[in-house]
Amino acid sequence: MTHTRIRPFNTRDTYPDQDLDNDLCQAVVAGNIVFLRGQVGQDLDTAQSVGIGDPAAQAEQAMRNVEQLLGEAGARLDEICKIVIYLTDPRHRQSVYRVVGRWLRGVHPVSTGLVVSALARPEWLVEIDATAVISER
Repeated sequence: MTHTRIRPFNTRDTYPDQDLDNDLCQAVVAGNIVFLRGQVGQDLDTAQSVGIGDPAAQAEQAMRNVEQLLGEAGARLDEICKIVIYLTDPRHRQSVYRVVGRWLRGVHPVSTGLVVSALARPEWLVEIDATAVISER
């Protein structure tokens, strides 16, 4: 089976200030499972960081990206089974989880929350990773 790779890129272009050279993509569809790359406060089309200093605004952009990528993969938000939320500061939990909760109202995915020392760019405060299973329609 060939997996579908959505929005492939190379890290040398995404992180020009870092000495990296990895071929990645934003989403992989394997059968009816959709694996998303962790999403941050960055516009998918322009690669511009948004909501600098504002974890809720970054979570909003991350969830907007999740919805967009799921759509490109043929899935929907209500098909998310698992999310992982990474925060750089535990004090951001309430504002970030409120945003995620609004986007996933009624979905009831399993969720893991982690506090990490940093993300790939210093301005990023939150990263949201999601896995969805496309249901038969």
